[in-house]
Amino acid sequence: MPKIKTNSGAKKRFTFTGTGKIKRKHAFKSHILTKKTKKRKRNLTQTGLIDKVDVKNVKALLGVR
Repeated sequence: MPKIKTNSGAKKRFTFTGTGKIKRKHAFKSHILTKKTKKRKRNLTQTGLIDKVDVKNVKALLGVR
């Protein structure tokens, strides 16, 4: 059986925590930042976790069981 290739876009965007959950970054923090409030930009800087319904698909992209 051939090896499964890791999705290059996914491996740049997701990392695993020590307990096996998948971390992600928030969107909307790259440009047009002048109209966004400081509070909004500060909260977008923090990482979040992948939602439970998306875990299976993201693990498939990363080639993890």
